[in-house]
Amino acid sequence: MNQNKDLSAIAYRKIRQQHWDKISGKRDHFPNWGITYHNRIEKIYKFIVPPDSTILEIGCGEGDLLAALSPSLGVGLDFSAKTLELAEIKHPNLQFLQLDAHDLNSLEGPFDFVIFSDTINDLWDVQEALQQVKRLCTPRTRIVANYYSHLWQTPLTLAQRLGIAKTMLPQNWLTNEDIAGLANLAGFETIRQWQEILFPFPIPFVEPLFNRVLVHLWGFRFFALTNFIIARLPIETRELRPTVSVVVPARNEAGNIPAIFERLPDMGSGTELIFVEGHSRDDTYEIIESEIEKHPNRKCKLLSQKGMGKADAVRLGFAESAGDILMILDADLTVPPEYLPRFYDVLISRKGEFVNGVRLVYPMEYEAMRLLNKLGNKFFSLAFSWLLSQPIKDTLCGTKVLWKIDYKNILKNRNFFGDFDPFGDFELLFGAAKLNLKIVDLPIRYRDRTYGSTNISRWKHGWLLLRMVWYAAIKLKFT
Repeated sequence: MNQNKDLSAIAYRKIRQQHWDKISGKRDHFPNWGITYHNRIEKIYKFIVPPDSTILEIGCGEGDLLAALSPSLGVGLDFSAKTLELAEIKHPNLQFLQLDAHDLNSLEGPFDFVIFSDTINDLWDVQEALQQVKRLCTPRTRIVANYYSHLWQTPLTLAQRLGIAKTMLPQNWLTNEDIAGLANLAGFETIRQWQEILFPFPIPFVEPLFNRVLVHLWGFRFFALTNFIIARLPIETRELRPTVSVVVPARNEAGNIPAIFERLPDMGSGTELIFVEGHSRDDTYEIIESEIEKHPNRKCKLLSQKGMGKADAVRLGFAESAGDILMILDADLTVPPEYLPRFYDVLISRKGEFVNGVRLVYPMEYEAMRLLNKLGNKFFSLAFSWLLSQPIKDTLCGTKVLWKIDYKNILKNRNFFGDFDPFGDFELLFGAAKLNLKIVDLPIRYRDRTYGSTNISRWKHGWLLLRMVWYAAIKLKFT
């Protein structure tokens, strides 16, 4: 239906425009519980949106949220002229335009983020509004929206009647499933959804306990005041043939090196093989040198690790890489190199932006993983799926694949999580989640070692993983 010719839609929007013009500038007149809500929303968006991003906010109001995010380019849209007058006075460094979310043809993009904060429930046609912003997005753009939970309809209505909250006209009161379905119809893919804010009252100790901790626990989260969704625009780009760098950390793996050269397939427009040898007690370094000489047609590098641990080796290999896509292949060959083109296909098809190998789907070869290791992996997969709000079935599979441009952005956030991950898996997973990347699990058949023994200590590293779960919970969940 043509929105411009729909008289009901025109009347709907006109009534709302008049309403928001009427109450413009009155937010500061309401009690502190409303301010507590908005301050919490602002903090959550600051966690999601990095500073210096280009941001479009639909239904920006007076522009306070947009200004708080410190954008390099901030554009706020609203159809209330009086509200925008206040926004321009308060935030002269931002751009404000009087536009309807259902008609954005005059707007130019693209933007890194498009925000709908407490706007979706007030729209005439959510699908149309989402379709309008598609033209302003790239595959790296993130759509971020928060919207009131239907469960709070009665309390909010009561608060409005008592004069302790802004008056709202009848809302859509859409569920999480409704929003995800509308986003899908508009051509977007949901990355994750979650709930925030249980207690919008400024009571010390109680408010942070409810809004930082309890709201993220099962049972409590169903009573949250607001829902969040992050979505992206998946676009097929199979015509691209990016280059690939495969980094192989190798410590005491001499017997596996020849098979890597024989079995690793070429991918894209060129595949670079980077070995990072880490203080081996056998002749791993010499075997790699010999194999490089035997395969002059392969583009190879051999690096000698100065630090310790797999994470340090991976960082060194990635730093020396030239490929558009970065891959990690464990030298023990428990993940067959023949699977790597599948990881490549996920990235270039935009089905995912970070591909995580999963060893826990198919049956394993005898002795490939001990029972306690398997149980530990299953526990950590549940813990990290909860932490990252995306399904992560296997956190410790060594094979992980991502775009180099995303890895560079993960590096920028490295200090946020600290530096105590000897494996590197969690640094990458946490970083990908912090960047709101679409994480995709790719099942592989895990093989038994044919040479050497594992470098992982079950109890020592298991305790370290528990510490990382707690640390990540503080950083990612209980913010």
